[in-house]
Amino acid sequence: MMNVLRNWAAAIAVACMLALPGWAGEVPRATPEAVGMSSERLAKVKSKVQKMVDDRKIAGAVTMVARRGKIVHFETYGLRDLDEKKPVAKDTIMRFYSMSKPITTVAAMTLYDEGKLKLDEPVEKYVPELKGLKVYHATQPVKPNRKVTVRDLMRHTSGLTYGIFGNSPVDQIYKQKRIIGSRDLQSMVEKLGRIPLMHQPGTRWHYSVSTDVLGCLVEKVSGRKLDVFLRERIFKPLDMRDTAFSVPKTKVDRLSSCYSPGSGGLKVQDRFNASRYLTPPSFLSGGGGLVSTARDYMRFCQMLIHKGELFGSRLLKAETVDMMTKNQLPEGVHWGGKNGFGLGFSVQTQDGGSVAHVGEYGWGGAASTHFWISPKDDLAVVALSQLMPFSAQLQNAVKPLVYEAISGQTDRAGVGLP
Repeated sequence: MMNVLRNWAAAIAVACMLALPGWAGEVPRATPEAVGMSSERLAKVKSKVQKMVDDRKIAGAVTMVARRGKIVHFETYGLRDLDEKKPVAKDTIMRFYSMSKPITTVAAMTLYDEGKLKLDEPVEKYVPELKGLKVYHATQPVKPNRKVTVRDLMRHTSGLTYGIFGNSPVDQIYKQKRIIGSRDLQSMVEKLGRIPLMHQPGTRWHYSVSTDVLGCLVEKVSGRKLDVFLRERIFKPLDMRDTAFSVPKTKVDRLSSCYSPGSGGLKVQDRFNASRYLTPPSFLSGGGGLVSTARDYMRFCQMLIHKGELFGSRLLKAETVDMMTKNQLPEGVHWGGKNGFGLGFSVQTQDGGSVAHVGEYGWGGAASTHFWISPKDDLAVVALSQLMPFSAQLQNAVKPLVYEAISGQTDRAGVGLP
């Protein structure tokens, strides 16, 4: 009788936890065969990535594959710190840089779903500091053909730039004004409001601080700081417990060091116990400021692949996710050759065989982190290393092997997302 009562009590406790707002279970696991994949072929991922570690191309890595809502592969490799011989663990925290962009875009789209912003409204309606932007011309700035819209920010057709990847006259102004390195989002948009755009809005895809401006827009529309908004509206509902703009003292030992190639092998670029990520930043970069783990980011991916919902927590409407993950670029504008860009993600519009499936979307981060989702395969993959500058080598090694494990197609040469 006591055992029966205990079982009933346990069942009631679980039911109560499931009913709590923001509580979510773990993504279930399965054998590859249970979701239509080959264990033998998927095992090639482990040997391939381990060879990269053995050859000192990377210090360590994490790879994670989920299909049909179940994790079928979750492996760690190498060391998160070479000097102290600390191994990479499944909960190792890494710098995600531009993989922050999809999260910030989702944050903005929650406001869109609530009717608090419109995609084709001028950005200046929400961020008045950007009112009156002009376009660079050799003699003097000219009036834009149309205003920069919220949609332009999300798909990188705004005419903004980064200032660090080129040396155009506008890039030079970004460097002089220290756009990257602004005190906070407010000071950044104040400076941007006095700098001309690189090109007419909507006419080119150009990687830029657009998502950082979008983060400022989220703050102004919601009335909350970006870190608070992300925590309350995305991280808590999805139980992304290790995703933030900084690493608390209790988690420092889990942060990976970051490396760069050197003449004598890998050299430390940012040590885990002396990293700038140990201090909460004043500049909350929605375009590149987050740290996270493979587990947390896979939960974000599962929310997307399940059309805006995970374990009963709905962040976005299904039709909103559909729109975000379809090509949004104007006719004649492309990303990555002839491919597209949605709202916060690259979108594969060309068949890449074993290295890219049509409809696949995703992005990467400066420390050589990657994710991609293939809706037609019901597949999500997270592949993480900590190597700067950005390298696609990990993604290029993993992607064809994962697709081969589904379809049995032979590997063929190709490249991943830049």
